[in-house]
Amino acid sequence: MEDQGNKIEGRNPVLEAFRSGKTIDKLFVLDGCQDGPVRTIIREAGKQDTIINYVSKERLDQLSETGKHQGVVAISAAYAYAEIEDLLRAAEEKGEPPFLILLDGIEDPHNLGAILRTANVCGAHGVIIPKRRAVGLTPAAVKASAGAVNYTPVAKVPNLSNTIRELKERGMWFACADMDGTAMYDLNLTGPIGLVIGNEGEGVSRLVRENCDMTAAIPMRGEIGSLNASVAAGVLAYEVVRQRMAKRG
Repeated sequence: MEDQGNKIEGRNPVLEAFRSGKTIDKLFVLDGCQDGPVRTIIREAGKQDTIINYVSKERLDQLSETGKHQGVVAISAAYAYAEIEDLLRAAEEKGEPPFLILLDGIEDPHNLGAILRTANVCGAHGVIIPKRRAVGLTPAAVKASAGAVNYTPVAKVPNLSNTIRELKERGMWFACADMDGTAMYDLNLTGPIGLVIGNEGEGVSRLVRENCDMTAAIPMRGEIGSLNASVAAGVLAYEVVRQRMAKRG
């Protein structure tokens, strides 16, 4: 996951990338390297709240495509991230209650891209992802979105639980996908709502789930007990669409 993305290598290119305002998802620095130019890069990374990983020379060599990393490799996002306010403003401009999709630890870029595509066609006002232990807007995710990334804003936040709490204070409700939850047809998903989709293997984390107002289960009728994360996101998102249309009708 961490080596997927546009790579910037070498001290001057990485420093200029930060200073130009380019969105950097992660910075890899040679462990123990603390000379002046590297400290400057680390300081610039701190201004962007970029995740910094201190790694061995062997790891940097693996990440490097040029062999001339000079102790630093940056992974830039293929697209710039939005702010939470941008997502809420999109809902306000359409005169609709906010409908957001939050992803708790999605690691597969193809799942992220597919969810962005679903978010766009079902009218969600944006997608929120965490900074750590999750895939970002890599080229693979952008490609899988089939262009949706151009229209559906993606915000990246330091802590998903804190973001949920802050948005709840502004009137939003949150439903997380959980096989042991209430059948989605029995929940009221018509108001300002955030759908939380969990990690491909472990689902929604305990802390995030505890901050949600509801747990939504997708009825299962077959022998397999779970759905792919992007498919689950699509099923739940369209239940939101169905309920909103029924309420208007």
